[in-house]
Amino acid sequence: MSHEIPLRDRIIVALDVETPDLAREMVKKCESHTGFFKVGLQLFMAGWFETVDWLVDRGHKVMLDLKFFDIPETVRLAVEQVNRRGVTYATVHGNDPIIRAAVEARGDMKLLAVTVLTSFGEEDMRAMGMTGSIEDLVYFRAKRALELGCDGVVSSGLEAGRLRGDLGRRLLIVTPGIRPGVNVRDGSDDQKRIVTAGMAIRAGADHVVVGRPITRSADPAAVLEMMQQDIARAGQ
Repeated sequence: MSHEIPLRDRIIVALDVETPDLAREMVKKCESHTGFFKVGLQLFMAGWFETVDWLVDRGHKVMLDLKFFDIPETVRLAVEQVNRRGVTYATVHGNDPIIRAAVEARGDMKLLAVTVLTSFGEEDMRAMGMTGSIEDLVYFRAKRALELGCDGVVSSGLEAGRLRGDLGRRLLIVTPGIRPGVNVRDGSDDQKRIVTAGMAIRAGADHVVVGRPITRSADPAAVLEMMQQDIARAGQ
């Protein structure tokens, strides 16, 4: 494994639900196994900082995944607001001036640059007339984000190995697009670049972000335990 991170903090549960009440219910089902949760745009719009504050007050870590992208001064002010709420990780898109502004305002919070969304595939690159590979694009963006002062990146597990090997241990790698079991694509998943939790950690990821496989399960804690066992085996 890359950084010394407790098994309990390896999985970040994505609270991609409609209301703060549903988020609280899900946290209570999961917190016996993890203390790290992601609040994304859907839930944030439903209650603003309500869930973030509740999670922090409960002693949990929060990844606020709003993917800031705006003029630099607006991003700087927004990141300052987030840093006052005890958030652990926040995400940002952007060009150099946007990332610099976010880095300037992050305080004690860790800043993660989004590289390429896991819903974006090679066919999407071709449709947009882009050349090269997604792996190269992710690497270029991650390298630049690290040079500009970001603490880490969000990237799929398919690129994590190259990032860890070429950019070293000081880069935090957070990997979404995690699915349990064998990575089989049947066309029904909106995530295109997906791996298992163990595959991502073995490749060099520090954390994996998992939503629907946990939140839509009849027994979220059991799914968490299964994925943690997969992660533990990956570290042997």
